[in-house]
Amino acid sequence: MSDMVEVIIDSIRVHLMAPQRVLVLKQTDAARYLTIWVGPYEAEAITIALQEVEVARPLTHDLLKSIFTAFNARITRVEIIKLQDDIFYGNIIAEVDGQEIRIDSRPSDAIAIAVRAHVPILVHVDVMDAAGMSPEQDMPAQANPAPAPRKEAPAPLSDEANDRLSIFKDFIDKLDIDSPDKDKPGLP
Repeated sequence: MSDMVEVIIDSIRVHLMAPQRVLVLKQTDAARYLTIWVGPYEAEAITIALQEVEVARPLTHDLLKSIFTAFNARITRVEIIKLQDDIFYGNIIAEVDGQEIRIDSRPSDAIAIAVRAHVPILVHVDVMDAAGMSPEQDMPAQANPAPAPRKEAPAPLSDEANDRLSIFKDFIDKLDIDSPDKDKPGLP
């Protein structure tokens, strides 16, 4: 498995302009991230498992985990194995009677099961190389950083603006700030 890197779930983000969510995976041994668009239901299934929320009835991913258990199949890991035409491909890896089986899965479903089964999430290095991002490497280089902006005095107000603001100045000038509660009954 030297061609695989382990990742953890860093966060699940909401895209304000689309119904999809962004699942952010972080490589465990480097500051490299992989983002995968997932549907809202898959994102919710992952979030519920991460937060260990108890639900009254099993969700689909809970059901699948129970089926694995019922057939004496032990989930050992999930893998994101390929990126083709902007689509990620994954597998659920299970062991049955000492034999390893691979089950084709969308990465979002595989990850929802991985969180429930408490197994590692692995990404093929080719996928990480193609779609992974490192914050310091992916920032645009600046040969000459922009100078700090100068603070300038605000432009003077027009006579009309001064007249409108004079109402507030008169109000503030009439406030008795030293003893604001002296006219209220029951206060010294």
